[in-house]
Amino acid sequence: MNQDRRDRLRDAAIAVLAREGGRGLTHRAVDEAAAVPTGTAKNYFPTRDALLRAAAERCAERYHALTEALAEPGPEDGAGAGARAGAGPGAGPADAAQLAALLAGLLRDTAGPGRTRVLAYLELQAEAARRPWLAALLDPVAAADFAAHARLLRAAGLPAGPERARALTLALHGAIPHLLTGAPATLAAAGLDDLDRFTRELLAAVCGEETR
Repeated sequence: MNQDRRDRLRDAAIAVLAREGGRGLTHRAVDEAAAVPTGTAKNYFPTRDALLRAAAERCAERYHALTEALAEPGPEDGAGAGARAGAGPGAGPADAAQLAALLAGLLRDTAGPGRTRVLAYLELQAEAARRPWLAALLDPVAAADFAAHARLLRAAGLPAGPERARALTLALHGAIPHLLTGAPATLAAAGLDDLDRFTRELLAAVCGEETR
């Protein structure tokens, strides 16, 4: 099958999930979102479960692509501004300041360019509560965040025990719904109105004086 069209349909499925929610994910809706002839999505993904699987796999691909892009060295930072999740032991932020910048970039993406992907992923998580096969598909993606954050902490020279990785990961995950809704009073109360300050303070809370 045509890979470009397949990816176009998978991206369309993500857009439909983000816009319409799980109930709106139909083959017809995906065809319309992808601007392809009626029946195309069903030809590539014959069942609704196949559509859900395709959207979940595409969300994971796009998330990994984002983390890799953030790991690339910037023009003024030959060492790189972040770490590639799952990369070798040599990759990673050089210190707490670089790690805070990476985490702020990930959160900024949630509220900006990555908003559609993140909304779709949350819809997939809701669907997974009723579909064990989907929960099994998403489980490695979600679990990998904890290990990735532990690697980032170690790369930055910070304490990286499992309890600290859990605290960091769950705090970042907890910020996501607030960033998606964008309610100003809630953002201010949570400290999410300044993401650079938020991630610096979060690392200080999780790792203590080692971030200084």
